[in-house]
Amino acid sequence: MKLYELINITIKMGTAGTVAQGIQEYYAASEAKGTLFGVWFSDIGQLNQVVVLRGFDTKEDQDAEDARLAAQENLFNSSENIIDYSVEHFAGFDFLPEIERGKFGPVYEIRTYELKHGGVPHVLEAWKNAVPTRTEYSKLTVAMYALGGTPRIVSIWPYASLNERSEVRAKSVADGIWPPKGGPQWLTHQMNSMIALPTAVSPLQ
Repeated sequence: MKLYELINITIKMGTAGTVAQGIQEYYAASEAKGTLFGVWFSDIGQLNQVVVLRGFDTKEDQDAEDARLAAQENLFNSSENIIDYSVEHFAGFDFLPEIERGKFGPVYEIRTYELKHGGVPHVLEAWKNAVPTRTEYSKLTVAMYALGGTPRIVSIWPYASLNERSEVRAKSVADGIWPPKGGPQWLTHQMNSMIALPTAVSPLQ
């Protein structure tokens, strides 16, 4: 199982660069575990958000990082700029490869769908059938399902521009490729999309 973590941080206006630098320093510490993939700031959607994506080889490493974060008095070396934060744990869709770090954006769309009870295996099967063709249109960074709380999935898609995003999405729908057949009926009406841009410290650019 590929284990991932999303940290959603609400920051004071104009402090994204400072907070991102603190995040980089925090995860560069010798005691840090896991892999840092992305550090984005929101551009469209809920503003003044920084989103951090990390991966772990074991649950023990993930638990150790949760404990280390909870013990921090100066959160991400930037407490004065942080209003609040939340940590969410996910498992990656098992048929997808590991996240590839590199320059694929700079426009990243982070999409969240809440699912009906029991919907996770049905959505996984639908995506398994559709993703190979859909990713011929554009790259998929990651798709993952929540390991706690409300059943939900999160997918992250990079694009060169907002125009490319619109064109790719329109074409995949027109060609009957997306949304994946058998998946939408397991979604609730709770859906969210954020357009986010990588900070200078983000391995995903």
